[in-house]
Amino acid sequence: MSADGLEPVLEARGIARNFGAVIALADASLALRPREVLGLVGDNGAGKSTLLKILSGVVGASGGEIRIDGKPVHLRRAQDALEAGIETVYQDLALVDTMSAYQNVYLGREQLSAHPLLRALNLVNDRAMRERAREVLNKLAVKVPSINVAVKGMSGGQRQCLAIARALLWGRRIVILDEPTAALGVRETEQVLDVIRDLRRHDVAVIVVSHNMQQLMTVADRISVMRLGRTIATRVVKDTQVSEIVGLITGAISADPVTEVAATLPPA
Repeated sequence: MSADGLEPVLEARGIARNFGAVIALADASLALRPREVLGLVGDNGAGKSTLLKILSGVVGASGGEIRIDGKPVHLRRAQDALEAGIETVYQDLALVDTMSAYQNVYLGREQLSAHPLLRALNLVNDRAMRERAREVLNKLAVKVPSINVAVKGMSGGQRQCLAIARALLWGRRIVILDEPTAALGVRETEQVLDVIRDLRRHDVAVIVVSHNMQQLMTVADRISVMRLGRTIATRVVKDTQVSEIVGLITGAISADPVTEVAATLPPA
């Protein structure tokens, strides 16, 4: 339980991961609270990507514990993470350019027709999928040219927002975003940041892995810093500044053992 009495929805304790003789993670920990945006930062090789893959079920941990709602879970494969309510949006977004927006939202989880004969033929219910996809995009105020248009004609920001909306559609309570604004322009970046902020209203907690400190300071509640495979500090955004975070990343500022400090969270 954190200092403010909120039980973390996701907690990683002392996560370790070895690849042969290479130690990718030695002691990585974080706690994600309800409706919180938690930034995860660190230099190249700090272990961010490995921790992300472990929380996503893509890579197994060599040691440590992961808890969801206070209960230990074992994420041995990606499906385990999905079933636990964790959705990860990687930089490549996993979108199919030639498919429409709504088809990408339902990719791999298409809704079959309600008609018994059509269902037996594995025919999908396009109308229901279009209506539900439009409803979710409207909830997040995501503007796309049309849910029927192929995503290859969409901007980078629209594609990123579409991938995030997919997580909400499938009822995910935890969303992990890997460099969500990389290579985006100013306007597209703000669009994506607005969607991340809006996830709070839908009872979603978010981890944002990013190198962009200025952006994290505008969207995150707290920031956890990793260095050399360890989580070395967690700071409340309103009580810190970019220079301190950068100093922690580079080692110019030493950190005490990680202490989960209270963060002011938005109202439910």
